[in-house]
Amino acid sequence: MGWVRAWLVGIGAGTALLLAGCSSESAAQPPQQASATTLAPPTTTETTTPAPVTTTEEALPPPPPPVEPPPTAEPQTTYAAIGGAYYFSSPDGLFQCGIVPLSSRTEAGCQGTTTPVPPRPEDCMINWGNGIRVTNEGPAAFMCSGGVVYTSGGETIDPPLAVGATIAENGFTCTSAENGISCVDDATGHGFRIAPDSNEVY
Repeated sequence: MGWVRAWLVGIGAGTALLLAGCSSESAAQPPQQASATTLAPPTTTETTTPAPVTTTEEALPPPPPPVEPPPTAEPQTTYAAIGGAYYFSSPDGLFQCGIVPLSSRTEAGCQGTTTPVPPRPEDCMINWGNGIRVTNEGPAAFMCSGGVVYTSGGETIDPPLAVGATIAENGFTCTSAENGISCVDDATGHGFRIAPDSNEVY
């Protein structure tokens, strides 16, 4: 009976060892972790509008309005009578002229420097040869005068008589030409032409 007891004790010990081994094996294995699926956050595409580019250029002033050239003065062809007289100048402004009715006669003349000039007469004690005039009493002649006779008295000389223009008033006709100013007595045909470097009387 002793061997039976020993055999049972051996079986018990083996069983105990077997159980202990199983228990150790179970303890040695790490517990399995639950698998978790981590989803990446959804990718969002944002559309951004670029900010407008601001330049700091200095604002330029608006261009000035176009400047129109001043109107060109047309030559005057109509002359109003001033006290019954008609006053004008040569196109170059060197001669002042007029057709002037006086109490005893009517005359047309121009004053300004011309050459040649005849000798001064003995009865002329003032300025001589500074102009020519023609009257309704005879031929044209050089003037002896103390000042300007053929002027309206304004601050500037009277309007120019353009080349090719004519004034015919009070029985006299004065014409502007390239070679000077000419005035003639319509009734007698006497007259003159005057220019800076030439003249004639008739």
